[in-house]
Amino acid sequence: MSRGRFVRRDCCSQCEGIEQMFDDEHVGEDLRLYRTEGPDETTGWLLDELEARGVDGLSLLDIGGGVGAIQHDLLAKGVKSAVHVDASSAYIEAAKREAKRRKVADKIEWHFGNFVDLAPDLKPADIVTLDKVICCYDDMPPLVRKSARLAKRFYGIVVPRDTWWLRIAFRVMDTFQNLFGNPYRAFVHPMEKIESIINRAGLKRVFERRNWMWQVVLYSR
Repeated sequence: MSRGRFVRRDCCSQCEGIEQMFDDEHVGEDLRLYRTEGPDETTGWLLDELEARGVDGLSLLDIGGGVGAIQHDLLAKGVKSAVHVDASSAYIEAAKREAKRRKVADKIEWHFGNFVDLAPDLKPADIVTLDKVICCYDDMPPLVRKSARLAKRFYGIVVPRDTWWLRIAFRVMDTFQNLFGNPYRAFVHPMEKIESIINRAGLKRVFERRNWMWQVVLYSR
């Protein structure tokens, strides 16, 4: 597939919820904030650590890339090409607009759909990132297993901390989503299980940082 193209695939019911949750209005506000304030705190931590380890000439697979914050930052720091996979068409379109504005659209491929379904057709990349994505998947193991296998050098994730208060908060949020007829659900998956899958893919933790809600972890081969 040539760079800059947009590929659509069928998606799971959770992805249908993502389409509703992350609609044009929500994504438009995210893009406005990104343009005015840059990446959020935890994304910035992940980017800083990757850049400190050297990204020049590397390739990127950004799963659930949102408005493209990781892609745009790393391309500016020397990454040669990026692939963006997202289950929100609004995020894909916003990321495409931002890439064109930054004149880097020719270096990015966009794929719309469920990563687990798309994975067999995706090539391995030096860097694979999932920034606040694992919490959007009910069936975590295949997402982590398939994405970790595609990481040739670095694998970076941002996930909710596995705490009782976040589990309660996510359940409350899911209740409201259900009331409004949105099938989207958010999940606090046990970090021990996530890391076990990543380790079996041959990746080891080399960096970790937390705030009250999120845990940023980078793995390397």
